[in-house]
Amino acid sequence: MEYFFQQLINGVTLGGIYALIALGYTMVYGIIQLINFAHGEFFAAGGYVGVIFMSYLAMQGAPPWLCLSGSMLLTMCYCAMLAMAVEKVAYKPLRTSSRLSVLLSALGMSIFLQNGLMLTQGVYDKAYPTELTQGGFEFGTVMLSYMQIFIFCLTAFLLVALNTLVFKTRIGKAMRSTAQDKIMSALVGINSNRIISLTFAIGAGLAAAAGIMVGLYYGSVRYDMGFVPGIKAFAAAVLGGIGNITGAMIGGFIIGMVEIFAAGYISGEYKDVFAFLILIGVLYFRPTGIMGENVDDTRV
Repeated sequence: MEYFFQQLINGVTLGGIYALIALGYTMVYGIIQLINFAHGEFFAAGGYVGVIFMSYLAMQGAPPWLCLSGSMLLTMCYCAMLAMAVEKVAYKPLRTSSRLSVLLSALGMSIFLQNGLMLTQGVYDKAYPTELTQGGFEFGTVMLSYMQIFIFCLTAFLLVALNTLVFKTRIGKAMRSTAQDKIMSALVGINSNRIISLTFAIGAGLAAAAGIMVGLYYGSVRYDMGFVPGIKAFAAAVLGGIGNITGAMIGGFIIGMVEIFAAGYISGEYKDVFAFLILIGVLYFRPTGIMGENVDDTRV
């Protein structure tokens, strides 16, 4: 039973990270029906930029809490601006083109960003400071580290903040209006181009936060670390219901839990297989995902 609870803690930790990445996929799809396959590279860029800012702040003599919070905020802003630039260059000129053209542009941008990280940061892993992740609470053989508590709290805060932004603010109302009908939104004064760029920025900021969490949790980052988590987060978004924010959160936690429990009880070598088998099963019996696609006809 203690082993089960340990795996449960690990699964929630990983699931929260997948949920943050999946939100970027589902928000962009909800606005412009685009699968942004370059989204995983924002996650990887966040991991790299986070350790750069963290090291710089530490060299300036900043306390650990300031190093962590300051690097998190700066990294999220950097990746948000990077996503806005990618949207302007790779996606905006192709909005009236076929979906295949946009898909190929997304794949090309993913390769471009990944190789950019490789050329600028090298092919070797970049280590995160370990003093920020040491310590925790022990309950028998169950270990709850300070880093896991930090990931729980930050993930919950970001998920609540996103829900508040989307459903309780004027910006969120503009985002939902643009997703429902871009032409009518423009007629009532909503700048759809600005809203689309903002959506990319928010999704990339959440992915950047997840990148820092992964770097702190596992101790290092790598230039190609965005590919596999990006694919799993996309699977989580589809599992929960593409375009549905709540569904993306639930899907992320499900994928994380399945991966951890499969690795602990069956085989670590096949943990990815079981996650995707569940995805295939859900799509076979419920193609719109657990929560269904965001097809609410209620007018904003």
